[in-house]
Amino acid sequence: MKKDIAHSQISQNIMLEFQKDEITSSVIYNHFAEKVKEKKNKKVLQKIAKDELSHAHIWQQYTGQEVKPNMIKVWWYRFLLLILGYTFVIKTLELHEYEGISGLKQLEKEIPEVKNIIAQEKEHEKHLIDMLDEERLNYVGAMVLGLNDALVELTGTIAGLTFVLANNRLIALAGIITGIAATLSMAASNYLAERADGNPNALKASAYTGFSYLITVVALVLPYLLFPQNMYIFALICMLMVVVFLVFIFNYYIAVVKSESFWKKFIEMATISLSVALISFLIGLLAKMFLGVDVG
Repeated sequence: MKKDIAHSQISQNIMLEFQKDEITSSVIYNHFAEKVKEKKNKKVLQKIAKDELSHAHIWQQYTGQEVKPNMIKVWWYRFLLLILGYTFVIKTLELHEYEGISGLKQLEKEIPEVKNIIAQEKEHEKHLIDMLDEERLNYVGAMVLGLNDALVELTGTIAGLTFVLANNRLIALAGIITGIAATLSMAASNYLAERADGNPNALKASAYTGFSYLITVVALVLPYLLFPQNMYIFALICMLMVVVFLVFIFNYYIAVVKSESFWKKFIEMATISLSVALISFLIGLLAKMFLGVDVG
């Protein structure tokens, strides 16, 4: 049965938007609960999902309509959970809960149930914060080491070789060989450093470093494999765009899970990587001119 809202100017569309958001959140939290291993966290997420569904039913009493969840949003959060881990998703959902509370407060005087909904949303936000404990966060330093070193070293190497070799296949080959060797070297060096510091998980830390380095190598070499052999300038430009993209994505991830400033670290890391690439590119250009190197 549809409820009437006394002295209210709230549009049907706004209420339907809240209703759709609540039922979508319920589906997201239920899926999340299926993937989380800890029993305590699983129960928390199941309760939040149940509360969100009850909120959707409350809104349905006012709209008089049934709505389906936003499956694009559901699949997007599933993708984020798979790729970036549950801490990132929880932080994002926590922000969503906060925004939901802010939006609901304008309706508090007109709809009696809103006060209880806000109280439950605040409780959800607190529970989500309490859940923040993910193993991979213990190795953020190792991932930063691998990614940052790969961006600086390999970007410089590839940029420096671009004009010297002037052939995308040769540049890619040099990048792959250099990248794999540097990956093994970096992982081994980090393992020895962690062992020296007495870290019992030195092997895992070195694995995170090596993996982040290797992923960066693949991303930076890929443009030289996709473009024709003689289009090395286009491949270089594309690689630099990949560098900026990787720096953006990684710093955004760190900013969310660590609640740190994003733009400052993004600009700093991007500036260093691009500056090294520019300097290496100029060195390669000068080396070719003065040494008379010509790879035909």
